[in-house]
Amino acid sequence: MNTSRKIAIIVGVLFLTAIVTSLLGGGLLESILNAPDYLTNVSVNTTQVLIGMFLELINGIAVVGIAVMLFPVLKQHNESIARGYFSFRIIESVFCIVSAIIPLSLITLSQEYLKAGASDASYFQTLGTLFIAARADLAGLLIPVFFCLSALLFYYLLHQSKLIPRFISVWGLIGVALVLILNLLEVGIITGMILAFPIISNEIFLGIWLIVKGFNPSAIASDSAKTDTNEIK
Repeated sequence: MNTSRKIAIIVGVLFLTAIVTSLLGGGLLESILNAPDYLTNVSVNTTQVLIGMFLELINGIAVVGIAVMLFPVLKQHNESIARGYFSFRIIESVFCIVSAIIPLSLITLSQEYLKAGASDASYFQTLGTLFIAARADLAGLLIPVFFCLSALLFYYLLHQSKLIPRFISVWGLIGVALVLILNLLEVGIITGMILAFPIISNEIFLGIWLIVKGFNPSAIASDSAKTDTNEIK
């Protein structure tokens, strides 16, 4: 098995890992953090919160892995775009990890809130609101922004390089555009799910494609020929 095939398999696994852990982790956490009595719920459901945090941390690590593994492949086709993609994904990953860690502070806050009773309830509720707002800014604004920036560069370069069939990269670009609309407009849950579905299904399909098929051999061969020519010069 050659190097490009190994990279494709690893990246495919990481894409599937990232999407699954992001959806599961976010679902577990948001079901608790969005409740009106979240300060009580966090303490009562500590195990669920920790599992959600762990899954979101795995997502952040997987995002880093994708960026690192793809960079040597992408830079052969356009190093500037590859560097931009790598940088945006690293920033996205940092925000993902910070967003995942915030609920850890809420566990401690929730436990102290239950001990304090009604006398200091407003103090803990204010702190809790700040933590929830910080996570909302990360998950609802900063993470999507850097995800979209990296994804636009990624799918554009895939389309130009023909490393994968072009219908996948076009599908990805449409999915990214819908995510941008989702984050610019205030939409309901159902509409949000509809707008997010194309990019979710695309990343799942892309992950499976890379595992089963890998990169386009002719694009890799063309890339290797260019590299050899440059070395001779």
